Amino acid sequence: MVKNMAIGMEAAIAAIGAGIAIAGGAIGTGVAQSAIGAAGLGLIAEKPNQMGIVLLFLVLPETLLIFGFVISILIMIDAGLI
Repeated sequence: MVKNMAIGMEAAIAAIGAGIAIAGGAIGTGVAQSAIGAAGLGLIAEKPNQMGIVLLFLVLPETLLIFGFVISILIMIDAGLI
């Protein structure tokens, strides 16, 4: 049986804000990784022993997505959605 799932306008706007936080982090991560990946492949083609450094630089933009996820969780906790 479905209970009354109505939420207030503040909670709805907070949910949209949480979605925007994750989407922004994901888009930023994708843009950064595309540029780093292309440059990294060029470097690996010339110097194969630099693979570890390229991998490190490729993983660094993932922190943007993690920060977006943490911010969205904080927004939803503050709005009482979690």
